[in-house]
This record gives sequence, structure tokens and C-alpha cells, in this order.
Amino acid sequence: MTTMTKQEIQHMIAERVAKELKGPMSVNLGIGIPTLVAEYMEDDSIHLHTENGLLGVTDVEEEDIDPNLVNAGKLPVGEAVGAAYFNSSESFAMIRGGHVDAAILGALQVDEHGVIANWAVPGKNIMGVGGAMDLLVGAKKVYITMTHTSKDGSPKLLKECTYPITSTRSVDMIFTELAVFEVTEDKQLRLVELMPGATIEEVRGKTEAAFIE
Repeated sequence: MTTMTKQEIQHMIAERVAKELKGPMSVNLGIGIPTLVAEYMEDDSIHLHTENGLLGVTDVEEEDIDPNLVNAGKLPVGEAVGAAYFNSSESFAMIRGGHVDAAILGALQVDEHGVIANWAVPGKNIMGVGGAMDLLVGAKKVYITMTHTSKDGSPKLLKECTYPITSTRSVDMIFTELAVFEVTEDKQLRLVELMPGATIEEVRGKTEAAFIE
């Protein structure tokens, strides 16, 4: 694969995920690559949700930043025309009640049945689970964005997650800089697309999990 910067890889993944979104729908964006998806959405009937209490999230110019207006990842956001505010309990009731159409999340690991680990690394102090467990249970569709391998080159698509799993629910699709996978009804990973510059040999060599083509 052609050498790309970390930023280029993240934007390539985000742009590809955005193509899956067809409004009208409400979409929750997780921290990291998912936040970039908003840059590639052109459908005004897609409404962004953040679990700390805003439906109608949009970007904001630096001079207009309100320190009290942030998303769940503590990043400054703007409010679209018609945006709605609500408290955290109502926001999670929306998620748990099945009123969020899609969640786009990052992951540390994914197993060969589409079960993810994305909230804890043993021995490391990271932010914690946030709304990920609720989103995995309540969102109608769950899309995962991540790099195909860890910094040391080890696969993130594994036979079985070695980190604590986030939920027993399988996700719907996985997007990396090498490939796009969907999780079939019988919980298998199916390769549906190679990303630009990737080869099937490279995907096979960097994927521990079994997948069908």
C-alpha cells in the first residue's frame, strides 16, 4: 500500500464511512476517526447526536467557540438550525430506546464475529467506556472505524478480543485503511471492498480473524 500519513489514513476511512449514510437519520459520532465523518456528509437530513445532550451537532469556527458547548469527547461544536438540547438521561433514553439510527465508533480490537473491544486497555488509564456500551445495544446500525493494525504492526481484527469487550452485540460494518467488512447474519466477517492501494494479500497477511470473500 502507498505510504500515507496518519491524517490521510483517518480522512480516507471517514470519507468511506460517510458514503454509507443516507438520510433522514440520526447519527452518533464517537471520538477519533468518527468525528471526521461529519466533514464528508452533504445530506442535510442527517442529524448528528452527542450523548451529552444535543441533536443537531455541527462544526464551529474558532472565533465562535463557546466553551460550554462541547460534544461527548469534550471537543467544541456548533448547533445546526433546529438543533435540540436535552439532559443526559433523556439522551441515553434516546439511545436505549432505539431512536439513534447509526453509531460510528472507534475500536481497539474486533473479533471474527464482529464483537468489539474499545473502552479499556489492561494496565493503561484511558477515558473509559462513555456511551459505547449503550450505543452498541441501542443504535440500529453500528459502524467501526479503525486502523487495520496496531502501532507495532499486530492485527486488530482477531479471532478473539484480548481486551475487555464492550458488548456482546456484533457490529454491522468495519472500515479500515485496507478494507471494508460487513458482519453477516450468521456472524461472519465478509470482505466487501478493498480500499485504494490495498491488495487482498496484504489484507490476509494483516488479519488474524477468519473472513469470507
